[in-house]
Amino acid sequence: MKGWALGMAAAMLFACAAQAAEVNIVALGASNTYGSGRGRTNGGVPSSQAYPAQLQRLLAARGVSAHVANAGIPGDTTGGMLARLSSAVPNGTSIVILQPGGNDARRGQGASRQGNIAQIRQRLAARHIKVIMLGHLGQIAPKNTRDPDGQHFNAQGHAAFAAWLAPQVMAAARGQ
Repeated sequence: MKGWALGMAAAMLFACAAQAAEVNIVALGASNTYGSGRGRTNGGVPSSQAYPAQLQRLLAARGVSAHVANAGIPGDTTGGMLARLSSAVPNGTSIVILQPGGNDARRGQGASRQGNIAQIRQRLAARHIKVIMLGHLGQIAPKNTRDPDGQHFNAQGHAAFAAWLAPQVMAAARGQ
C-alpha cells in the first residue's frame, strides 16, 4: 500500500511540475505583430505594447507561466516568414501565433500566400508545434483602435488581440 501511495504522490508532483513549466510561444508575423510598421505606413505601438508583450502579461495575470517571443518583422511576407521559420521558431517552442498580414498582396505575391501558410503550418506540425491563426484583425479590435495609417493598431487594438488570443493559448497549452 505504501508503494501505491508513494507512486500517486510522485505522479501528482510530476503533474504539478508539468503545469508549472513555462510555455514557449512565438508570435510570427509582420508589422502588426512587431507592433509598428516602417516607411509610408509606420504607425503602431512600441514592442512593449504590441500584442505579444500584452499577451505574456495577460497570461501571467491568469497564472500561466509563458514566454511570448515577438518574431514580427515590419513589411514581411508569408514567403519571408517561411524562409525564416527555422530561426524564428527555436526548439522548445510549444505554440506559434501566425499573423500573416497583408504584405503579400501589397507586394504582388498574393498568389503564393495560401501555399506559404500551408507550408508553415505543415513544418510546425512536423515539429509538434501548435498553430493559432491570428487574422482579420479589424474584426477583433474595435474600429477606433486603428492608427490613422489604416493598417496598424494602437495599444487598445493590441490589447484586444491579446484578449482574443489568451483563451486559445491557454487551451493549447493545456493540451500539451
